[in-house]
Amino acid sequence: MAARVQREDFDVGAEIAAMSADALGIGAVASFVGLVRGEGEAGPISALTLEHYPGMTERKLAEAEAEARARWPLAAVRIVHRFGRLEPGSRIVLVATAAAHRDAAFAACAFLMDWLKTDAPFWKLEEGPGGAQWVSNRESDAIRRRQASEGETGSAGGPDDTERMDKGQDSNG
Repeated sequence: MAARVQREDFDVGAEIAAMSADALGIGAVASFVGLVRGEGEAGPISALTLEHYPGMTERKLAEAEAEARARWPLAAVRIVHRFGRLEPGSRIVLVATAAAHRDAAFAACAFLMDWLKTDAPFWKLEEGPGGAQWVSNRESDAIRRRQASEGETGSAGGPDDTERMDKGQDSNG
């Protein structure tokens, strides 16, 4: 299994190098690195605590990886997800996929991130000036996940970019 759940930080470059070192036929690697934001829906965030059930979480990550491998011709997959108390700017997750061609790598990477956002057994507690509160899944993430499951493709940026554009921000801001 190429998925890990760990407390400690990870080195993105080292993870991608290890994932693709022995895989012949790789022509594309797509990756996503998630970071703790300093702002949440309720305001500033001083920390994010991620909890999970050991054993169950790894099993579910392996199932998601198996689904991605069944849907796309992947040469390699790497998922690293952290748990514990993390401060803004800290890395939370790495999803990297490798394939002969970019379309499969991009699609599988997006699918796995959508799955992590909606179906992975992690629980998030945001700490801020007003105290701590548990974070619920966002409806836009659930919509994107349903579309991916039905084989639809959205924009490269997805629902989060659409929400920012509706507020007058570009997708880079």
